[in-house]
Amino acid sequence: MAPEHYEIRIEGVLGERWTAWFEGLRISSEETETVISGPLADQAAPHGVLVKIGDLGMRLISVRRVDSGDARGDARKEAQP
Repeated sequence: MAPEHYEIRIEGVLGERWTAWFEGLRISSEETETVISGPLADQAAPHGVLVKIGDLGMRLISVRRVDSGDARGDARKEAQP
């Protein structure tokens, strides 16, 4: 099964230097939020990322699975805490 692409938003700003800690996922910031995005290998992988976010004490805003067949990312599943 091919990796699924996820976009995870957290409150606060992390620099790109965190990319290695998040195992190569893209780290970008939008005003007061950080967006962590990229392909995750399986269903368990997003949980591992969420544990790391919790370890940093950061507040989760949303987790979104982006349909890789949709180039703009309009077809997606979103969950908010």
